[in-house]
Amino acid sequence: MDLESVDQLSAEYLELRVKRETLKAGFTAQDSVFETRMNEIENALVDALNSTGATSMSTENAIIIRRVATHYSPTDWNSIYQLVDKHKAFGLFFKRLNTVNMKQFLEEHPDEFPAGLNVDSRYAVTVKRKSST
Repeated sequence: MDLESVDQLSAEYLELRVKRETLKAGFTAQDSVFETRMNEIENALVDALNSTGATSMSTENAIIIRRVATHYSPTDWNSIYQLVDKHKAFGLFFKRLNTVNMKQFLEEHPDEFPAGLNVDSRYAVTVKRKSST
């Protein structure tokens, strides 16, 4: 492959990236209108269920069910780590590794490569627009 074709491919890549960013921004803007309206409707439906004391309601179009949505976000990770370690409750975590931290750990501890750890490495490219200066 010659330098000219690499130049053409990189130019096309940058052009496609800009087009994708534009499409994503347009979608996000349009979708936020729907998301905002849906949140308003959800709040109104929760109010309707609360005012009647009902936990669910059936209409001609839908069944509406009130539920409690709970999310947990720690502010003290050390306490969470201690709790998990104490009870061996590793299921409290998502089953996903931090790629950067795992790579660093394996570089620092090459003799502790865990059984069952799959590694998928491949070449990738980064295409950056040249600055105009």
